[in-house]
Amino acid sequence: MIGLLALGRPIRANPILLIVTTILFGLVSTSCARVQSHFGLPELAAEEPSFLPTVEAYTSAAHGGNTASLLLNGDQIFPAQLEAIRGARQTISYAQYFYEEGSIGREIAEALAQRCRAGVRAHILLDGFGAVLMPAAYQETMTQAGCKVATFRPLSPLSVLAAVGFRRDNKRNHRRILVVDGQIGFTGGSGISPKWMGDGRTEGQWRDTDVRIEGPIVARLQGAFVENWLEATGDVLGGDSYFPPLPRRGPVFAQIVGSSPTGGSFSMYTMFLLAMSSARRSIYITNPYFLPDERMTRVLTEAPGRGVRVVVLLPGAIDNNIVRQASRSTFGKLLRSGIEIYEYQAGLLHAKTMTIDGIWATIGSTNLDTRSFALNEELNAVMYSKDVAGQLDQHFADDLRYSRKIEYRQWQSRGFFARLLEVLSLPVRQQL
Repeated sequence: MIGLLALGRPIRANPILLIVTTILFGLVSTSCARVQSHFGLPELAAEEPSFLPTVEAYTSAAHGGNTASLLLNGDQIFPAQLEAIRGARQTISYAQYFYEEGSIGREIAEALAQRCRAGVRAHILLDGFGAVLMPAAYQETMTQAGCKVATFRPLSPLSVLAAVGFRRDNKRNHRRILVVDGQIGFTGGSGISPKWMGDGRTEGQWRDTDVRIEGPIVARLQGAFVENWLEATGDVLGGDSYFPPLPRRGPVFAQIVGSSPTGGSFSMYTMFLLAMSSARRSIYITNPYFLPDERMTRVLTEAPGRGVRVVVLLPGAIDNNIVRQASRSTFGKLLRSGIEIYEYQAGLLHAKTMTIDGIWATIGSTNLDTRSFALNEELNAVMYSKDVAGQLDQHFADDLRYSRKIEYRQWQSRGFFARLLEVLSLPVRQQL
């Protein structure tokens, strides 16, 4: 998603004008974000014992003894999060990229404030770009109750300098994190807006997937939060109320994989390449912003040749038409290789999930584009579980019933205007 960073104090005056100016400067930027080169990949199957330690070597340690419960759309995501917040006894760590006005935004702000009044230490980290339209009253509700609210790289007039490569101002905190008492965690792709409410099958509403986790892996999710909190505030969080002993809760082996290009980490990109190249039966991808680079495209297009069914589910409608046209311009090579592409029709697709061979699954904030891999702070939960992967595969099959398959001949016959938009998207593709 297009977004830029800034330095300085939060700007409340004319936020829409500031956003538009920031985006326009980003679009004309000549800077080209790149991930570290990945020339060779190991010949490795996801079911081999060496697959897990290989992925761990380039990402983070996996931990057993966890539960992972899938949450679909606002109908399931928001009630689960509110229940956890209202049940907090010691601490709440909450990072959100997108937060705007609406009943759910007000309800979450009030729930956080209520726990702060009860003595819970709550830390709320909002991205300076994604949450710029959040009403000031929501933040005041929380701060007056004693909550600590911080902004990750707030917008300022200097934001426009990000477009020409100054400082780190083009790098957003796109992560979604909620940790309660250091014991219950949530992550995924959802934001706080009326658009995320509902069942994901209604026009104008987002279809999204989050995950609720318990067990030893929650400490890794908390660790990702405190890392960003330290940058935003200079404060170090720790102790038993943030990192309590975490007993085993279930059978799921899991990882929390975070990438931080600002710190030189491109681990998310490596993880996706390793997972895709390890597939032997299936790769099922759901993603709203699908602009894989040449290396990732080659990994995907090689997969059908070894008998892998590759299915990509993308939005039929999207909040950014430039991204959609840039994505559609790459369909030809993918379709010719045997990859199946579907576009979701029932609502606005925003889920960011992938499964491999029915045994490996990931859910998180990461889009398959340069912005996520080379610019943003991102975070995904990874589950080594036939049960979790199987549930995601079933939801994927359900979503396909509400989708339209793209055929190669249909793509070839697209109109002049669509082709023109594809061409116009070329100069800004590295910023998408």
